[in-house]
Amino acid sequence: MHIRTATPAEAAAVAAVEAACFPPAEAATAAEIADRLAHYADHFWLLEEDDGTLVSFVDGMVTDEPKLRDEMYENAALHDEDGAWQMIFGVNTLQAYRRRGCAAQLMERVIADARAQGRKGCVLTCKRPLVHYYARFGYVDEGVSGSVHGGAVWHDMRLTF
Repeated sequence: MHIRTATPAEAAAVAAVEAACFPPAEAATAAEIADRLAHYADHFWLLEEDDGTLVSFVDGMVTDEPKLRDEMYENAALHDEDGAWQMIFGVNTLQAYRRRGCAAQLMERVIADARAQGRKGCVLTCKRPLVHYYARFGYVDEGVSGSVHGGAVWHDMRLTF
């Protein structure tokens, strides 16, 4: 398997993985994925089988804002390539590839790239059961988020370099 960044032409494949990994209320639509790719394809990290099958991806915009706001999911134009914080919107891995380290490989790459790009760190939200997972990468739980995305309760998680 290998990791690379996406191209706008891959919107359908990325949207299919997103739809398989998140409930409909939380998943980005195909149109939102296409818009995100048009604005920041270099901030979509794809993990593929050697035959090109997409099995996992991480995406998110860059901003100077220190908190991930729900509006960021919907408005890709808020991306600021020179921003201080790498936001992470989703860590998506197809069911058949889970518990194989796919998400961990991607998280390590995202963190390394954000560090190399001179960011202050990475920010994400997650549900309570995943707080411990992200903590193993150095993320700190900042408590319950103000996000109401998908009607779920989220925790703000921050990794500061």
